[in-house]
Order: sequence, then structure tokens, then C-alpha cells
Amino acid sequence: MAPRYDCAIIGGGIVGLALAYTALCRHPSLRLLLLEKETSVASHQSGHNSGVIHSGIYYRPGSRKAANCRRGYQLLIDFCNQHEVAHEICGKLIVATQTHELPLLEELRKRGEANGLVGLKPLTAEQIREIEPHVAGLAGILVPQTGIIDFRAVAATLHSLIQQHDATVHLGEQVIGIRQQTDEVEIVTTRGSHAAAQVINCGGLQSDRLAQLTQAQLPWRIIPFRGEYYTVRPERRDMVRGLVYPVPNPAFPFLGVHYTRMLSGEVEAGPNAVLALKREGYHKFDFSGKDSLDTLLWPGFHKLACRYWRAGLEEMIRSFSKTAFVTALQRLTPDLRADDLEPGGAGVRAQACDRQGNLVDDFLFLADRRVFNVCNAPSPAATASLAIGEHICALALP
Repeated sequence: MAPRYDCAIIGGGIVGLALAYTALCRHPSLRLLLLEKETSVASHQSGHNSGVIHSGIYYRPGSRKAANCRRGYQLLIDFCNQHEVAHEICGKLIVATQTHELPLLEELRKRGEANGLVGLKPLTAEQIREIEPHVAGLAGILVPQTGIIDFRAVAATLHSLIQQHDATVHLGEQVIGIRQQTDEVEIVTTRGSHAAAQVINCGGLQSDRLAQLTQAQLPWRIIPFRGEYYTVRPERRDMVRGLVYPVPNPAFPFLGVHYTRMLSGEVEAGPNAVLALKREGYHKFDFSGKDSLDTLLWPGFHKLACRYWRAGLEEMIRSFSKTAFVTALQRLTPDLRADDLEPGGAGVRAQACDRQGNLVDDFLFLADRRVFNVCNAPSPAATASLAIGEHICALALP
């Protein structure tokens, strides 16, 4: 048996790294092990997102998302300033393009203010044009707190810092078993086994499978949704100056296709949200039989598909039809042409779905004796990662 650790964290995404960093700052003598199945950190959700520092405007007041996003926002900014991680607080526009979206836009403004945002500015169609000349809308909100960042750079900095704190980091080592004992937990991996007093699962796209190693009957499963992007050709990057978002559909925890200006100056357009047939598959035709069966055999997925089949079909059409994708973007930017876009990257979002077919719309944690599971941590988890680390430390490592 390997030397005993006080805590073992499974998952080298930004949540696992931020938790490790926070735990070591609070408990400098903590014997900590971090296990990551890939050969580099931030290989999946953390390294394939749009790089937006979220303000907290979208989330239900009092929810874990709202509280952790607002707290995490400030912790992230302070962290980046302290460790010289490039970022920019550029603000963003949320734009209503149809009449039925106007009450939803007002509800977003109220949510933002309830969550502590200040300086939210309602905009008329003319004021939208003054800020973003190519953007059309009936009304909008300027959200000054939103920013842009490269979360891979944040993850790399966290990785370096936890190693400086003498944490043990094993890359390329996959967890295949967790056995709870009276006073410790044995973690079985593809390379051997380790013993720790406490295990924390930050497995992201694999979080349900890791949780099932100690709790077979989970009331939720991870449903993977791939988000595909286009990039705006360099000569047409003046199409948007900053970040431009539509009013999101309140039925889904997704924000709709939008524009994001990156730190590099590139402009991304997207993402859609299409069911992925492989949890870590970033191309349209990536397929895993195991991943697909796990989704298709989950009763909650059947209910979700029956309830929202039309929206799902529209997402699939946008995945395979550039014309349909462009049409969605033209609601924001009528001047956009299909040849203004070229294929970009993609990410896969781990989204928990319960047995009733509801997409879990908040962060979800599950404690099981000496094992603590981060079960649902989609956006804004990257922004909120340091606050999530604080929250878990208070619960699991007091």
C-alpha cells in the first residue's frame, strides 16, 4: 500500500485543481494526492470552454451557482492579479431580439441585482448599436462585470502552485475502484492503489461513474452535451467588439449561440448544445458504445427527450447545417454571412439529469462517509472554482 494521504482528489480539471490549492493554503501540512487520468491537466471541460468570466447574472438568487459564482468571481480576479494570469474585464451585452424575450430580459436584470451586481445598464435598440454597431435587438442589458480569460492558463498556474506546496500529482493514472474502510479509503487505479483519509471526486464528465463506485443507486446521471463553435474570419472580426449573448431559454441551463472575443483577438461564435454520443468526444462522429448506452438506458433521458424533442432536433440541425447555425446568429447580427465563419473547436458539457428528466440546474454535491462527490458542476464552475474549493473544504476538510 502506498503512503497514506490525508486527502485524495480525483480529477485534474479546474475544480479539482482549485480545491487542491485552497486546501493546501488552508492546511499547509496536508498530505494531498491529486489523480488525473489524462497526461495533462484541464484536458476536458476546463480546457474546451469559451473562456468567459461569468458575472452571476443568470443564476437563481440563493442557489449554489449564484453564491459561488459571485464569490468565485472575485477570488478568480484576485488570483489572476496576484499570479499574473492574463484576463480582461470587458463587459458583455445580453440582447433581446423578439418581443417575448423582453420580460425575460427584465427578469435577468432583477436576478443580477439580487445577486449583488451593480451597474447593470438597460439599453435601447439605439444604445445597442452605439456599443455594437452590427448587433440588432429590441432591448439589451450591459453587464460590466463579465470578462475573458484562458482557463487553461489558470489551470496550469494552479497545477504549478500545488506542486510548490508539495502535493503529489499523478497524471495518466485512472481510478477504477474506491473501497471505504473504517478509518481510510483505498483508491484502486490503473497503476496500483493509494490510501487516504478522505476522497473527493471532481471527475467532471466521469463524476457519476466515480460516485457509483461507492453508491450504486444514484438518482441522477451525467448526460454529455457537445457545444460546437465557429470562428469569425479575421477580416470580419469587427462584426462584434466584445461579448454578445441572446436571452437564454429558461427551460435549459444553456446560454444559446453567442459571440465571444478571446484574449488573442479571435472571435468565437457558438456553441450549440447537441447530445454527445461520447463523453469526451469533440467531433461530430465520435462515438462510444458505453457512453451512448449509459445515456439511452437512463429513464430520465427518455423523459427529457420526449419533453424537449423539438429543441433537441433544432440543435442537431444546427450541428449539421452551417446555414441553420448562421441563421441563429443572424438574429443578433443580421449582416453575418455564411462565409464569414470557419469551423472552430468544441467542448463537451457534463450535465446531470435526474430520473424525472430534469436537467439539474445547480451545483450538486453528495457526501458518502469518507467520500465527497462533486456531482454537477457545469458553467459557471470555472469562474466559481475557487469558491467551490472553499465550500468543499468547509464541508469535507474542516
